[in-house]
Amino acid sequence: MAELEFHGAAQEVTGSFHVLHVDDGPVALDCGLFQGKRGQSRQKNLDFPLPPSKLKAVLLSHAHMDHSGNIPGLVRNGFSGPIYATPATCDLCDVMLADSAKIQEEDARFWNEKRATGPDDYIEPLYTAEDARASHKYFHGVNYDTPFNFAQGCSARLLEAGHILGSASMLIEIANPKPVRILYTGDLGRFRQPILRDPASPLPQVDYLITECTYANRRHDEAANMKERLVWIINQTRLAGGKVIIPAFSVGRTQMIVYFLAQAIAEGLLDPLPIYVDSPLSFNATEVFKKHPECYDEETSEFLHSNGDPFGFGSTHYTASVEESKRLNERKESCVIIASSGMCEAGRILHHLKNNVENEANTVIIVGFQAQHTLGRRIVERREEIKIYGRMYKLLCRVETLNGFSAHADMDDFTRSFAPIAKNLKAAFAVHGEGAQPLAMQDILHKLGCQNVHIPAPGERFTLE
Repeated sequence: MAELEFHGAAQEVTGSFHVLHVDDGPVALDCGLFQGKRGQSRQKNLDFPLPPSKLKAVLLSHAHMDHSGNIPGLVRNGFSGPIYATPATCDLCDVMLADSAKIQEEDARFWNEKRATGPDDYIEPLYTAEDARASHKYFHGVNYDTPFNFAQGCSARLLEAGHILGSASMLIEIANPKPVRILYTGDLGRFRQPILRDPASPLPQVDYLITECTYANRRHDEAANMKERLVWIINQTRLAGGKVIIPAFSVGRTQMIVYFLAQAIAEGLLDPLPIYVDSPLSFNATEVFKKHPECYDEETSEFLHSNGDPFGFGSTHYTASVEESKRLNERKESCVIIASSGMCEAGRILHHLKNNVENEANTVIIVGFQAQHTLGRRIVERREEIKIYGRMYKLLCRVETLNGFSAHADMDDFTRSFAPIAKNLKAAFAVHGEGAQPLAMQDILHKLGCQNVHIPAPGERFTLE
Protein backbone atom coordinates (compact mmCIF):
# COMPACT_ATOMS: atom_id res chain seq x y z
CA MET A 1 0.00 0.00 0.00
CA ALA A 2 1.43 3.39 -1.02
CA GLU A 3 1.93 6.19 1.48
CA LEU A 4 2.86 9.87 1.14
CA GLU A 5 5.04 11.61 3.70
CA PHE A 6 5.59 15.37 3.68
CA HIS A 7 8.71 17.12 4.94
CA GLY A 8 10.06 20.21 3.17
CA ALA A 9 7.64 22.82 1.80
CA ALA A 10 4.95 21.59 4.19
CA GLN A 11 3.23 24.74 5.50
CA GLU A 12 6.20 26.71 4.15
CA VAL A 13 7.62 27.54 0.73
CA THR A 14 11.23 26.34 0.60
CA GLY A 15 12.92 22.95 0.97
CA SER A 16 10.57 20.81 -1.14
CA PHE A 17 11.00 17.17 -0.12
CA HIS A 18 8.13 14.69 -0.20
CA VAL A 19 8.51 10.93 0.15
CA LEU A 20 6.37 8.39 -1.69
CA HIS A 21 6.55 5.01 0.05
CA VAL A 22 5.92 2.11 -2.35
CA ASP A 23 6.54 -1.65 -2.08
CA ASP A 24 9.98 -1.28 -3.65
CA GLY A 25 11.08 1.38 -1.14
CA PRO A 26 10.85 5.15 -0.58
CA VAL A 27 11.08 7.58 -3.50
CA ALA A 28 11.67 11.33 -3.11
CA LEU A 29 9.67 13.95 -4.96
CA ASP A 30 12.20 16.81 -5.17
CA CYS A 31 15.07 17.51 -2.78
CA GLY A 32 15.34 21.25 -2.22
CA LEU A 33 17.19 23.62 0.08
CA PHE A 34 15.49 25.39 2.94
CA GLN A 35 16.09 29.14 2.85
CA GLY A 36 15.62 31.79 5.54
CA LYS A 37 17.17 32.18 8.99
CA ARG A 38 20.71 30.85 8.73
CA GLY A 39 20.91 28.58 11.78
CA GLN A 40 17.41 27.17 11.44
CA SER A 41 17.72 26.56 7.70
CA ARG A 42 21.14 24.97 8.03
CA GLN A 43 19.88 22.42 10.54
CA LYS A 44 16.87 21.56 8.39
CA ASN A 45 19.14 21.06 5.38
CA LEU A 46 21.38 18.72 7.37
CA ASP A 47 18.56 16.62 8.84
CA PHE A 48 17.12 14.27 6.22
CA PRO A 49 13.90 12.54 7.34
CA LEU A 50 15.30 9.13 6.43
CA PRO A 51 18.76 7.76 5.58
CA PRO A 52 19.50 8.93 2.00
CA SER A 53 20.93 5.48 1.19
CA LYS A 54 17.43 4.03 1.67
CA LEU A 55 15.90 6.10 -1.14
CA LYS A 56 15.28 4.18 -4.38
CA ALA A 57 15.09 7.25 -6.62
CA VAL A 58 14.39 10.98 -6.87
CA LEU A 59 11.76 12.40 -9.21
CA LEU A 60 12.81 16.01 -9.81
CA SER A 61 10.31 18.62 -10.98
CA HIS A 62 12.73 21.42 -11.88
CA ALA A 63 16.09 23.03 -11.21
CA HIS A 64 15.27 25.85 -8.79
CA MET A 65 17.30 25.48 -5.59
CA ASP A 66 14.28 25.13 -3.32
CA HIS A 67 13.48 21.94 -5.28
CA SER A 68 16.88 20.57 -6.37
CA GLY A 69 19.44 22.31 -4.18
CA ASN A 70 20.02 19.60 -1.58
CA ILE A 71 20.67 16.78 -4.06
CA PRO A 72 24.46 17.02 -3.50
CA GLY A 73 23.78 16.79 0.24
CA LEU A 74 21.70 13.71 -0.41
CA VAL A 75 24.56 12.15 -2.39
CA ARG A 76 27.10 13.24 0.23
CA ASN A 77 25.08 11.30 2.81
CA GLY A 78 24.79 8.05 0.88
CA PHE A 79 22.20 8.34 -1.91
CA SER A 80 23.19 6.48 -5.08
CA GLY A 81 19.94 5.97 -6.98
CA PRO A 82 18.66 7.50 -10.23
CA ILE A 83 17.41 11.10 -10.42
CA TYR A 84 14.77 11.50 -13.13
CA ALA A 85 14.18 14.91 -14.75
CA THR A 86 13.79 16.49 -18.18
CA PRO A 87 16.98 16.98 -20.24
CA ALA A 88 16.77 20.76 -19.75
CA THR A 89 16.50 20.32 -15.97
CA CYS A 90 19.51 17.98 -16.00
CA ASP A 91 21.55 20.58 -17.90
CA LEU A 92 20.45 23.40 -15.60
CA CYS A 93 21.27 21.38 -12.49
CA ASP A 94 24.72 20.73 -13.91
CA VAL A 95 25.54 24.45 -13.61
CA MET A 96 23.24 25.40 -10.72
CA LEU A 97 24.39 22.76 -8.25
CA ALA A 98 28.03 23.63 -8.94
CA ASP A 99 27.21 27.26 -8.21
CA SER A 100 25.32 26.33 -5.05
CA ALA A 101 28.27 24.24 -3.84
CA LYS A 102 30.55 27.25 -4.31
CA ILE A 103 28.16 29.35 -2.21
CA GLN A 104 28.06 26.67 0.51
CA GLU A 105 31.85 26.59 0.65
CA GLU A 106 32.14 30.39 0.70
CA ASP A 107 29.50 30.73 3.43
CA ALA A 108 31.27 28.17 5.62
CA ARG A 109 34.62 29.89 5.04
CA PHE A 110 33.15 33.31 5.87
CA TRP A 111 31.57 31.99 9.08
CA ASN A 112 34.72 30.25 10.23
CA GLU A 113 36.94 33.27 9.53
CA LYS A 114 34.66 36.12 10.60
CA ARG A 115 31.94 34.88 12.93
CA ALA A 116 33.09 31.72 14.69
CA THR A 117 34.21 32.22 18.30
CA GLY A 118 36.67 29.32 18.15
CA PRO A 119 37.35 25.89 16.60
CA ASP A 120 34.34 24.39 18.38
CA ASP A 121 32.14 26.86 16.52
CA TYR A 122 33.49 26.02 13.05
CA ILE A 123 31.08 24.62 10.48
CA GLU A 124 31.49 22.52 7.36
CA PRO A 125 29.70 23.42 4.12
CA LEU A 126 26.42 21.61 3.56
CA TYR A 127 28.19 20.10 0.56
CA THR A 128 31.17 20.78 -1.65
CA ALA A 129 31.93 21.19 -5.35
CA GLU A 130 33.08 17.57 -5.32
CA ASP A 131 29.67 16.48 -3.97
CA ALA A 132 27.94 18.47 -6.72
CA ARG A 133 30.10 16.84 -9.39
CA ALA A 134 29.45 13.41 -7.88
CA SER A 135 25.70 13.93 -8.14
CA HIS A 136 25.77 14.50 -11.91
CA LYS A 137 26.21 10.82 -12.75
CA TYR A 138 22.88 9.97 -11.13
CA PHE A 139 20.81 12.25 -13.38
CA HIS A 140 18.70 10.58 -16.07
CA GLY A 141 17.12 12.83 -18.70
CA VAL A 142 13.57 11.89 -19.69
CA ASN A 143 11.63 13.72 -22.40
CA TYR A 144 8.19 15.14 -21.74
CA ASP A 145 5.27 12.73 -22.19
CA THR A 146 7.53 9.67 -22.19
CA PRO A 147 6.55 7.00 -19.61
CA PHE A 148 9.37 5.49 -17.53
CA ASN A 149 9.61 3.06 -14.62
CA PHE A 150 11.19 4.37 -11.41
CA ALA A 151 10.46 1.41 -9.09
CA GLN A 152 8.92 -2.03 -9.37
CA GLY A 153 5.30 -1.61 -10.41
CA CYS A 154 5.65 2.19 -10.55
CA SER A 155 5.84 4.45 -13.59
CA ALA A 156 5.79 8.19 -14.24
CA ARG A 157 5.35 10.66 -17.07
CA LEU A 158 6.67 14.24 -17.06
CA LEU A 159 4.22 16.93 -18.20
CA GLU A 160 5.00 20.52 -19.17
CA ALA A 161 4.65 22.71 -16.05
CA GLY A 162 5.41 26.05 -17.74
CA HIS A 163 7.28 27.37 -14.69
CA ILE A 164 10.93 27.53 -15.80
CA LEU A 165 12.91 25.89 -18.58
CA GLY A 166 12.49 22.11 -18.26
CA SER A 167 10.01 22.27 -15.39
CA ALA A 168 7.63 19.34 -15.12
CA SER A 169 4.57 18.15 -13.31
CA MET A 170 4.55 14.40 -12.70
CA LEU A 171 1.87 11.84 -13.42
CA ILE A 172 2.74 8.89 -11.17
CA GLU A 173 1.07 5.50 -11.54
CA ILE A 174 1.40 2.74 -8.95
CA ALA A 175 0.17 -0.66 -10.13
CA ASN A 176 0.30 -2.73 -6.95
CA PRO A 177 -1.54 -3.81 -4.93
CA LYS A 178 -4.29 -1.55 -6.27
CA PRO A 179 -3.82 0.99 -9.10
CA VAL A 180 -3.27 4.54 -7.83
CA ARG A 181 -2.68 7.66 -9.94
CA ILE A 182 -1.00 10.74 -8.44
CA LEU A 183 -0.29 14.15 -9.96
CA TYR A 184 2.50 16.21 -8.38
CA THR A 185 2.50 19.70 -9.87
CA GLY A 186 6.01 20.70 -8.80
CA ASP A 187 5.82 24.46 -9.33
CA LEU A 188 3.00 25.15 -11.76
CA GLY A 189 3.54 27.99 -14.21
CA ARG A 190 1.21 30.52 -15.76
CA PHE A 191 -0.69 30.55 -18.99
CA ARG A 192 0.36 33.15 -21.58
CA GLN A 193 3.79 33.71 -20.06
CA PRO A 194 6.69 34.75 -22.32
CA ILE A 195 9.41 32.37 -23.52
CA LEU A 196 7.97 29.04 -22.31
CA ARG A 197 5.10 26.87 -23.42
CA ASP A 198 1.90 26.88 -21.34
CA PRO A 199 1.36 24.26 -18.63
CA ALA A 200 -0.06 20.96 -19.88
CA SER A 201 -3.82 21.17 -20.35
CA PRO A 202 -6.12 19.41 -19.78
CA LEU A 203 -4.45 17.56 -16.92
CA PRO A 204 -4.99 13.78 -16.70
CA GLN A 205 -7.57 12.32 -14.33
CA VAL A 206 -5.94 11.15 -11.08
CA ASP A 207 -6.85 9.90 -7.62
CA TYR A 208 -4.56 12.22 -5.66
CA LEU A 209 -3.21 15.71 -6.30
CA ILE A 210 -0.13 17.24 -4.65
CA THR A 211 -0.11 20.91 -5.58
CA GLU A 212 1.92 23.98 -4.83
CA CYS A 213 -0.10 26.99 -3.66
CA THR A 214 2.43 29.86 -3.60
CA TYR A 215 0.00 32.37 -5.12
CA ALA A 216 -3.33 30.61 -4.62
CA ASN A 217 -4.61 33.71 -2.83
CA ARG A 218 -3.61 36.22 -5.52
CA ARG A 219 -4.43 37.29 -9.02
CA HIS A 220 -1.33 38.36 -10.95
CA ASP A 221 -1.10 41.29 -13.27
CA GLU A 222 -0.70 40.29 -16.90
CA ALA A 223 2.94 39.78 -17.85
CA ALA A 224 2.46 42.03 -20.90
CA ASN A 225 1.55 44.92 -18.58
CA MET A 226 4.74 44.29 -16.62
CA LYS A 227 6.86 45.18 -19.64
CA GLU A 228 5.26 48.63 -19.82
CA ARG A 229 5.60 49.10 -16.06
CA LEU A 230 9.24 47.99 -16.12
CA VAL A 231 10.06 50.44 -18.91
CA TRP A 232 8.31 53.28 -17.02
CA ILE A 233 10.27 52.60 -13.81
CA ILE A 234 13.57 52.45 -15.70
CA ASN A 235 12.83 55.74 -17.46
CA GLN A 236 11.86 57.45 -14.18
CA THR A 237 15.08 56.24 -12.56
CA ARG A 238 17.11 57.49 -15.52
CA LEU A 239 15.56 60.94 -15.14
CA ALA A 240 16.67 60.93 -11.50
CA GLY A 241 20.18 59.88 -12.54
CA GLY A 242 19.94 56.60 -10.65
CA LYS A 243 20.56 52.92 -11.18
CA VAL A 244 17.99 50.12 -11.34
CA ILE A 245 18.88 47.08 -9.24
CA ILE A 246 16.89 43.90 -9.89
CA PRO A 247 17.39 40.85 -7.67
CA ALA A 248 16.37 37.90 -9.81
CA PHE A 249 16.59 34.14 -9.90
CA SER A 250 19.37 33.16 -12.27
CA VAL A 251 17.07 30.71 -14.01
CA GLY A 252 13.80 31.87 -15.49
CA ARG A 253 13.34 35.36 -14.09
CA THR A 254 16.63 36.78 -15.37
CA GLN A 255 16.00 35.48 -18.88
CA MET A 256 12.43 36.82 -18.83
CA ILE A 257 13.56 40.32 -17.85
CA VAL A 258 16.33 40.37 -20.46
CA TYR A 259 13.83 39.15 -23.07
CA PHE A 260 11.34 41.89 -22.13
CA LEU A 261 14.05 44.55 -22.33
CA ALA A 262 15.13 43.20 -25.74
CA GLN A 263 11.53 43.46 -26.93
CA ALA A 264 11.12 46.98 -25.52
CA ILE A 265 14.29 48.22 -27.24
CA ALA A 266 13.38 46.47 -30.52
CA GLU A 267 9.91 48.07 -30.38
CA GLY A 268 11.29 51.54 -29.61
CA LEU A 269 9.69 51.67 -26.15
CA LEU A 270 13.03 51.97 -24.37
CA ASP A 271 16.13 53.87 -25.45
CA PRO A 272 19.17 51.61 -25.26
CA LEU A 273 21.07 51.76 -21.98
CA PRO A 274 23.69 49.54 -20.36
CA ILE A 275 22.13 46.35 -18.97
CA TYR A 276 24.38 44.17 -16.83
CA VAL A 277 23.60 40.59 -15.88
CA ASP A 278 26.00 40.22 -12.97
CA SER A 279 25.92 36.52 -12.32
CA PRO A 280 28.14 33.81 -13.77
CA LEU A 281 25.30 31.39 -13.07
CA SER A 282 22.88 33.51 -15.10
CA PHE A 283 25.31 33.44 -18.03
CA ASN A 284 25.70 29.66 -17.80
CA ALA A 285 21.96 29.18 -17.35
CA THR A 286 21.27 31.38 -20.37
CA GLU A 287 23.58 29.14 -22.42
CA VAL A 288 21.37 26.21 -21.35
CA PHE A 289 18.30 28.19 -22.48
CA LYS A 290 19.89 28.59 -25.91
CA LYS A 291 20.52 24.83 -26.01
CA HIS A 292 16.85 23.97 -25.51
CA PRO A 293 14.70 25.95 -27.99
CA GLU A 294 12.27 23.01 -27.99
CA CYS A 295 10.96 24.48 -24.71
CA TYR A 296 10.16 27.91 -26.26
CA ASP A 297 6.66 29.08 -27.06
CA GLU A 298 5.73 30.21 -30.56
CA GLU A 299 6.28 33.93 -29.94
CA THR A 300 9.81 33.45 -28.64
CA SER A 301 10.65 31.15 -31.54
CA GLU A 302 9.47 33.86 -33.95
CA PHE A 303 11.51 36.55 -32.13
CA LEU A 304 14.55 34.28 -32.38
CA HIS A 305 14.14 33.98 -36.14
CA SER A 306 13.34 37.69 -36.69
CA ASN A 307 15.64 39.50 -34.25
CA GLY A 308 18.29 36.97 -33.31
CA ASP A 309 19.27 35.87 -29.83
CA PRO A 310 16.61 37.15 -27.36
CA PHE A 311 19.05 36.80 -24.44
CA GLY A 312 22.16 38.44 -25.86
CA PHE A 313 21.20 41.61 -27.70
CA GLY A 314 23.57 44.59 -28.01
CA SER A 315 22.94 46.47 -24.76
CA THR A 316 23.27 43.41 -22.52
CA HIS A 317 26.59 42.60 -20.86
CA TYR A 318 27.22 39.44 -18.86
CA THR A 319 29.89 40.00 -16.21
CA ALA A 320 32.16 37.11 -15.36
CA SER A 321 34.85 38.13 -12.89
CA VAL A 322 34.57 39.63 -9.41
CA GLU A 323 36.60 42.60 -10.68
CA GLU A 324 34.02 43.32 -13.38
CA SER A 325 31.27 43.09 -10.80
CA LYS A 326 33.01 45.56 -8.48
CA ARG A 327 33.53 48.02 -11.33
CA LEU A 328 29.77 48.24 -11.80
CA ASN A 329 29.53 50.03 -8.46
CA GLU A 330 32.05 52.62 -9.67
CA ARG A 331 29.95 53.53 -12.71
CA LYS A 332 28.04 56.80 -12.37
CA GLU A 333 25.68 56.62 -15.35
CA SER A 334 22.20 55.11 -15.22
CA CYS A 335 22.08 51.41 -15.93
CA VAL A 336 20.18 48.24 -15.10
CA ILE A 337 21.91 45.62 -12.94
CA ILE A 338 20.31 42.18 -12.70
CA ALA A 339 21.91 39.86 -10.16
CA SER A 340 21.13 36.85 -8.02
CA SER A 341 20.01 35.54 -5.65
CA GLY A 342 16.35 36.32 -6.20
CA MET A 343 15.55 36.45 -2.47
CA CYS A 344 18.71 38.48 -1.73
CA GLU A 345 20.11 35.79 0.54
CA ALA A 346 23.46 35.30 -1.20
CA GLY A 347 25.42 36.15 -4.31
CA ARG A 348 26.52 39.40 -5.95
CA ILE A 349 23.16 41.12 -5.42
CA LEU A 350 24.21 41.73 -1.80
CA HIS A 351 27.13 43.93 -2.91
CA HIS A 352 24.91 45.92 -5.27
CA LEU A 353 22.30 46.43 -2.57
CA LYS A 354 24.77 47.65 0.05
CA ASN A 355 26.26 50.08 -2.47
CA ASN A 356 22.94 51.44 -3.74
CA VAL A 357 20.09 51.24 -1.20
CA GLU A 358 21.13 54.43 0.62
CA ASN A 359 20.81 56.56 -2.55
CA GLU A 360 17.32 58.00 -3.12
CA ALA A 361 17.90 58.23 -6.88
CA ASN A 362 18.20 54.46 -7.23
CA THR A 363 15.42 51.90 -7.55
CA VAL A 364 15.26 48.29 -6.41
CA ILE A 365 12.69 46.30 -8.38
CA ILE A 366 11.44 43.11 -6.75
CA VAL A 367 10.21 40.71 -9.42
CA GLY A 368 9.70 37.44 -7.53
CA PHE A 369 8.31 35.82 -4.41
CA GLN A 370 10.18 36.66 -1.20
CA ALA A 371 9.90 34.03 1.54
CA GLN A 372 9.58 34.93 5.20
CA HIS A 373 12.81 35.81 7.04
CA THR A 374 14.71 36.66 3.82
CA LEU A 375 16.38 39.98 3.05
CA GLY A 376 14.16 40.27 -0.01
CA ARG A 377 11.06 40.11 2.20
CA ARG A 378 12.45 42.86 4.45
CA ILE A 379 13.05 45.05 1.38
CA VAL A 380 9.49 44.43 0.15
CA GLU A 381 8.23 45.39 3.61
CA ARG A 382 10.27 48.60 3.26
CA ARG A 383 12.02 48.31 6.59
CA GLU A 384 13.78 51.53 7.58
CA GLU A 385 17.05 49.64 7.88
CA ILE A 386 18.26 46.33 6.50
CA LYS A 387 21.23 44.20 7.50
CA ILE A 388 23.73 43.19 4.82
CA TYR A 389 26.92 41.33 5.74
CA GLY A 390 26.36 42.14 9.40
CA ARG A 391 26.02 45.91 8.91
CA MET A 392 22.85 48.02 8.96
CA TYR A 393 21.99 50.15 5.90
CA LYS A 394 19.22 52.74 5.58
CA LEU A 395 16.69 51.73 2.92
CA LEU A 396 16.41 55.12 1.21
CA CYS A 397 16.10 54.04 -2.40
CA ARG A 398 12.80 53.58 -4.17
CA VAL A 399 11.37 50.04 -3.96
CA GLU A 400 8.98 48.72 -6.62
CA THR A 401 7.31 45.31 -6.66
CA LEU A 402 6.19 43.79 -9.96
CA ASN A 403 4.17 40.66 -9.21
CA GLY A 404 3.28 40.13 -12.85
CA PHE A 405 6.69 38.59 -13.48
CA SER A 406 5.90 35.65 -11.25
CA ALA A 407 6.41 32.26 -12.86
CA HIS A 408 3.96 30.70 -10.38
CA ALA A 409 0.31 30.05 -11.18
CA ASP A 410 -2.22 32.40 -9.57
CA MET A 411 -5.77 31.62 -8.46
CA ASP A 412 -7.11 31.84 -12.02
CA ASP A 413 -4.39 29.56 -13.40
CA PHE A 414 -5.06 27.00 -10.64
CA THR A 415 -8.78 27.11 -11.31
CA ARG A 416 -8.23 26.62 -15.04
CA SER A 417 -5.84 23.71 -14.47
CA PHE A 418 -7.82 21.85 -11.80
CA ALA A 419 -11.41 22.39 -12.96
CA PRO A 420 -11.40 19.25 -15.19
CA ILE A 421 -10.01 16.94 -12.47
CA ALA A 422 -11.09 18.22 -9.04
CA LYS A 423 -14.43 16.42 -8.76
CA ASN A 424 -12.84 13.00 -9.28
CA LEU A 425 -10.05 13.41 -6.72
CA LYS A 426 -10.03 11.20 -3.64
CA ALA A 427 -7.85 13.79 -1.89
CA ALA A 428 -5.56 16.74 -2.53
CA PHE A 429 -2.54 18.05 -0.63
CA ALA A 430 -1.58 21.75 -0.62
CA VAL A 431 2.18 22.27 -0.24
CA HIS A 432 4.75 24.96 -1.06
CA GLY A 433 2.74 27.68 0.68
CA GLU A 434 2.53 29.49 3.98
CA GLY A 435 -0.11 31.34 5.98
CA ALA A 436 -3.20 32.07 3.90
CA GLN A 437 -1.88 30.42 0.74
CA PRO A 438 -2.78 26.75 1.48
CA LEU A 439 -6.14 27.87 2.86
CA ALA A 440 -6.80 29.64 -0.44
CA MET A 441 -5.95 26.44 -2.33
CA GLN A 442 -8.36 24.57 -0.08
CA ASP A 443 -11.05 27.05 -1.04
CA ILE A 444 -10.30 26.78 -4.78
CA LEU A 445 -10.52 22.98 -4.74
CA HIS A 446 -13.64 22.97 -2.53
CA LYS A 447 -15.39 25.22 -5.06
CA LEU A 448 -14.31 22.90 -7.89
CA GLY A 449 -15.77 19.86 -6.13
CA CYS A 450 -12.91 18.32 -4.12
CA GLN A 451 -13.82 18.44 -0.43
CA ASN A 452 -10.94 16.34 0.92
CA VAL A 453 -8.06 18.85 0.85
CA HIS A 454 -5.21 18.48 3.34
CA ILE A 455 -2.60 21.00 4.43
CA PRO A 456 0.08 18.56 5.61
CA ALA A 457 2.36 19.41 8.50
CA PRO A 458 6.05 18.47 8.39
CA GLY A 459 6.37 14.73 8.99
CA GLU A 460 2.69 14.01 8.39
CA ARG A 461 1.99 10.75 6.54
CA PHE A 462 -1.05 9.66 4.51
CA THR A 463 -2.15 6.29 3.12
CA LEU A 464 -3.15 6.26 -0.56
CA GLU A 465 -5.92 3.76 -1.15
